[in-house]
Amino acid sequence: MYRERTSRVPGAVVWRRPGPSPGTVLRILPDGCMDLIWVKGELIVAGPDPVAHLTTGTRDAAGYTGLRFAPGTAPAVLGVPADELRGRRVPLADLWPEARVRRLAERVHEAPDPGAVLEEAALDRLGRADRPDPAVQGIVALLREGTPVAAVADTVGLSERQLRRRCVPAFGYGPKTLMRILRMDRAVALARTGVPHADVAAGTGYADQAHLAREVKALTGVPLGVLIA
Repeated sequence: MYRERTSRVPGAVVWRRPGPSPGTVLRILPDGCMDLIWVKGELIVAGPDPVAHLTTGTRDAAGYTGLRFAPGTAPAVLGVPADELRGRRVPLADLWPEARVRRLAERVHEAPDPGAVLEEAALDRLGRADRPDPAVQGIVALLREGTPVAAVADTVGLSERQLRRRCVPAFGYGPKTLMRILRMDRAVALARTGVPHADVAAGTGYADQAHLAREVKALTGVPLGVLIA
């Protein structure tokens, strides 16, 4: 079973998921977040996904432990703009010095709570990193509410072009894409509670149920009914 808890890293969560059974396809939905993951004895960074990411279980599939960063916060920890990792899974050793990653991997491997070690590493990096863009949290909050991009730009005192330039390195994509992903995420969560799809569409800012269906299929690869079955 998937489990998560609030992290000591601001806005983050620590999560644990068993590895999928051999041949089982696990569909990871885009959510605007980035993750630092411990799997099969290796530290991996999952960049921001523009569409669902699929992974298939193998005979040696192990469980996953991860630290999921809130949208826009991971670049300060990783030291890499989010758009360089868009849609990618890369070893942490590609981003940090190999010796540092090796020491961290040893600590994670020996720890009774691997997630706590990931938190400590992230907090240490945050303590030494440049201050995050102060506009990021406000931009995410407005887009999550479904505020039109032009209105978001006006609220934070930027042109739409300037807003995009701020969003791409922070989130991995522009504000319109992030808004689509956050809206889809809200819609799927609501649909999973049993709310009729037409009401989901009306409650999460879609023009109609058909619009909801098109967006979910485009971002996840499957219809909403299949996704929540």
